[in-house]
Amino acid sequence: MKNYRIHTEQFEKENLSSGAALAANTLGRSIPDEEDAIRTCWQRDRDRIIHCKSFRRLKHKTQVFLSPEGDHYRTRLTHTLEVSQIARTIARALGLNEDLTEAIALGHDLGHTPFGHAGERALDAVYAPGFKHYEQSVRVVEKLEKDGKGLNLTQEVKNGILCHTKGEEAFTLEGRLVRLADRIAYINHDIDDALRAGVIAESEIADAVHEKMGFTTASRINALVISTIEASVTDATDAADNVIKMQADMWEVFDALNAFMFERVYLNPVCKSEEKKADKLIKSLYAYFCADARALPEEYKRIAAEEGVERAVCDYIAGMTDHYAVQVFDELFVPQGWGKV
Repeated sequence: MKNYRIHTEQFEKENLSSGAALAANTLGRSIPDEEDAIRTCWQRDRDRIIHCKSFRRLKHKTQVFLSPEGDHYRTRLTHTLEVSQIARTIARALGLNEDLTEAIALGHDLGHTPFGHAGERALDAVYAPGFKHYEQSVRVVEKLEKDGKGLNLTQEVKNGILCHTKGEEAFTLEGRLVRLADRIAYINHDIDDALRAGVIAESEIADAVHEKMGFTTASRINALVISTIEASVTDATDAADNVIKMQADMWEVFDALNAFMFERVYLNPVCKSEEKKADKLIKSLYAYFCADARALPEEYKRIAAEEGVERAVCDYIAGMTDHYAVQVFDELFVPQGWGKV
């Protein structure tokens, strides 16, 4: 069979920007793996992520609004797909590696808890070493998937996942791009969801935002994408001069929009009214399973034996969907009807 992978790798060398990551130059995997005849290493990483259980569970995990009434509010899965689409659009325009960009984007939130950032804060409060969803996402692909074998992803993808939100930037431009695309995606789809929920009105968004980005989700995303494409540098003679960024005037307005969303949506008592319940639920489950590790599923009992009960309980709860977390809580703490006995 023709080796299509080599053809793709050659295409990358001849057509991508000088600052792009090349599949042929990957730092590789922790466990060496035979190359595929069709897919590059990052196409394989993308496929491994899409087909894993953690990715499928994202469809039942909260993005911002807990248990929203309606079919059109975002979930953690739809957020992930939107990040991927935005990041790939920018990557293609800048001559970056679209396959690497897509793999990082699809894997960036695999470790997110049920109930969004409320669940993350709850686990961070009770798990002594601390809990960060981006660190958990790496743990998912290294340790938790495939019955403890992990997905054996490349170093570039794991680094992009780890660095997608805070702290040190990714060492590839593709990873840095996903970090910005994540922000572009969640601000704009959260505006859309907040408008749908009646939490904010379009008229409350600052005039400066409307002047720079327009009045619709599509126009806002388009303006931010174009600004990023025009301001970023991916083919500098000195690699240190390569950068992923927005134009300064657009960034100023985007930053103001972020501040508006934190004040009116992310910290809004109406939006967050259920978060205290989610916090109590997560902490109650954590305390229960830490006190009785025998109640853990078998795969987490193995982790408890190897790394300690607290680590196993943290992994178990972080992997739950919203619905499953509520179901387990009900079974443990809510009296069942006579017909269920």
